[in-house]
Amino acid sequence: MKKLLKIKGLKYWVATAVFLVVILFLDQNNLLVTMKLNRQVNALHDEEAQLRDAIVQDSINNATLRGNLDAIEHYGRENYYMKRSDEDIFVIK
Repeated sequence: MKKLLKIKGLKYWVATAVFLVVILFLDQNNLLVTMKLNRQVNALHDEEAQLRDAIVQDSINNATLRGNLDAIEHYGRENYYMKRSDEDIFVIK
């Protein structure tokens, strides 16, 4: 009788171990795939936060440039090397 209980208990442990191996390593959505997808989701969240910050900064720049002619001239000179007709521009890098 004790031998039968030992075999029965062992059978449950083996079935549990096989189930865990299948779920953790052999299944289509195993642990490794899930961890990889979680890393990708975290990277996308970080990229989203950076893009949101860029949108806020561009909105501020847009609001600044809308009505201020001096700011438009300053932006054009710095970013596009624009000049007046009587000026020379030297770009040193």
